[in-house]
Amino acid sequence: MLKAGVLGAGHLGKIHLRLLGESSRYDLIGFHDPDIIQGKSVSQEFGIPYFDNISALIDAVDVVDIVTPTLSHFDCAKKAIEAGRHVFIEKPVTHTFEEAEELIRLLEEKGLKGQVGHVERFNPAFQAVRGQIINPMFIETHRLAEFNPRGTDVPVVLDLMIHDIDIILSVVDSEVADIQASGVSVISNSPDIANARIAFENGCVANLTASRISLKNMRKSRFFQKDAYISVDFLERKVEVVKMKDAPSNPGEFDMILQNAEGDRKQIYFENPAIPVNNPILDELEQLAQAIEKDETPPVPLQQGARALDVALKVIQAFGSPGKL
Repeated sequence: MLKAGVLGAGHLGKIHLRLLGESSRYDLIGFHDPDIIQGKSVSQEFGIPYFDNISALIDAVDVVDIVTPTLSHFDCAKKAIEAGRHVFIEKPVTHTFEEAEELIRLLEEKGLKGQVGHVERFNPAFQAVRGQIINPMFIETHRLAEFNPRGTDVPVVLDLMIHDIDIILSVVDSEVADIQASGVSVISNSPDIANARIAFENGCVANLTASRISLKNMRKSRFFQKDAYISVDFLERKVEVVKMKDAPSNPGEFDMILQNAEGDRKQIYFENPAIPVNNPILDELEQLAQAIEKDETPPVPLQQGARALDVALKVIQAFGSPGKL
C-alpha cells in the first residue's frame, strides 16, 4: 500500500480524507492544514493524525494529495515533488500556466507521477459513452449551480466551466483555433456567469455556459457527430444516445425513418448503455495509485490539467475582446 497524506482539510479535503481512509490501495498517514483549530477538529472527527508541520507530513508519505486553495497548489506541489513524492492536485492544477509548466518539468526531472483532479472524467455517465464519442463537431455544455459563497474567490470559469473544458479537450483531437467569451459579475467581484465559444482547427465548435447563481443545478453536455447525438447528464448520471444508420429496404412498421432532400434514408435508433456504479473521487485517487504501481501514465496527467487551465485562462482573457488567441 502507498502511504498517503492530505494537504487541506476543508469541505473537499474531508471527502478525500474519508475516501483515502476507506481505500485498499492507500495507507492514510495523516493530513496538514494551516488552520490549527480546524486541523485538530478534523483530526478528532475522523480519528486521523494531524501534522502541524507540512514538511513532516510530506516526509512521512509516498503520495501527497493537495486539496488546498488554488493559490497554494504550486507551493505545496513543489515542496512534495522536490522531496521525491508523487502528487495528486485538485483542479485547477495551479494558479498560472507557467506554474503548471514548472511542476511538469519537476515531475519529469524526478521521474514521479502527478495527476489532476478533473473528477468528471470518472463520472460513470461519461465513462459509459466515452468510447462512442468519436470526432464530435458540435458540443454544447451547461453547468449551472445554486449560489454558494465557497469558491467565489475565483471566476466561474475556473470554478465550474473548467470541468467541461477538460471533458471537451479529452474528446476533441484538435488544437484550439479561436475563443470568444463573455462574463458577468452579479454577486461576486469576479464573473458569476460565463459563456464561451471554442473553435478547433478541425472545425469542431463547443459552446459552453456556466453559472453559479442559478435557481437549479444542472450539469449536461451534448455531443453531435456524424450519425449520432450523445447527451450526458453528469448530475443525474444518465445518458441518451441517438444514432442513425442506413435505412433497410423494407423497414418495419415501427422503424423511425428520415429522408433528406437528396433522397438518402436513415433509420433512427436508440441505445441505453449500462451506467456503472462508482465513486468518481475514489476512482481518480486509486487510478493514480495504479499508475504509480505499474509505472503507467495517470489518466489525467499534469500536462492535460495544464492544457485545461490554459484554455480556461484564455476564456477569461477573451471576456469583452474579439476572441482571437
